[in-house]
Parts: sequence; structure tokens; C-alpha cells
Amino acid sequence: MSDLQIKMKEPVFKVSYRVIYGDTDAGAVVYNANFLRYFEIGRTEMMRSLEVPYSAIEELGLIMPVTESYLRYKAPGRYDDLLSIHTSLVEVKNFSCRFNYRVVRPGEGKDKLLVKGFTVHACVNRQGRLNAFPQGILERMKNIMIEDE
Repeated sequence: MSDLQIKMKEPVFKVSYRVIYGDTDAGAVVYNANFLRYFEIGRTEMMRSLEVPYSAIEELGLIMPVTESYLRYKAPGRYDDLLSIHTSLVEVKNFSCRFNYRVVRPGEGKDKLLVKGFTVHACVNRQGRLNAFPQGILERMKNIMIEDE
């Protein structure tokens, strides 16, 4: 299993999301698996903002499936909460990468941490075979991590 520490590295990308009724259970609490969707929202928007959109990777015949995920639930999210999804690219290797996340409910003075976690992604071709990231994509992803160092 990967390192379970969830440290955020700069740049940390933030995107807001309003919890819809369909995200919740009968108690109007966010269903646990939906936090993986929130991670995907954060990751996708981060990559797009940094000019490495998934669509560019897919145009090369590659995809980035999740190979590992971890979530630590700290507090419930509820219907109509405005959440902030914080995403950080923390590791890039030739064949994989890792993103760390925090989902918080902003509040007066201090954010309330709801969930923290990570996802690990492999780079594979359309046939499902492991494939190295193309050099240009790999360099851009590595540069994302060192921009603020």
C-alpha cells in the first residue's frame, strides 16, 4: 500500500462544488463513494488548468485509470454544502502518478476537513497495457510539482 500521509504540495488547486441532493443518502449526508467523484472533479480541473487536460492524454491513445485509492473520513458533508476540493499532484513516475486531496467545508475563520485521501493512476494504452507517459506529458507533470519549489 502507498504512503497514507496526505501532505499537500504546491501548487494546490482549489475548486468549489455544491452538494446536490443526488449526492446524498436518505439522511441528506453525502454518500461515501461520492467523495471519489469529488476527487475526480478536483484532479480533472487541476490538470485542465495546468494545460495537461485528460483529453490531450486520451488523444495519444492513453488513459489514466485509478490503481489505488484511499479516503479518510473526518466529518459528514450534507445536502447544499458548498465544498472546496483541494488537489495536489505529489508524485510523478514514468508509468504512474499520485494526487492528494482534501475536501473541506469553508467556514468563518477555519475550514472543516471532511475527507482527505489520494489516488494513484497508471498510464495505460487502450488495450490496457502499461505504457510510459509520453515525454512531453511527463515533463509537464513534473514541472507542475516544481513550479513553487
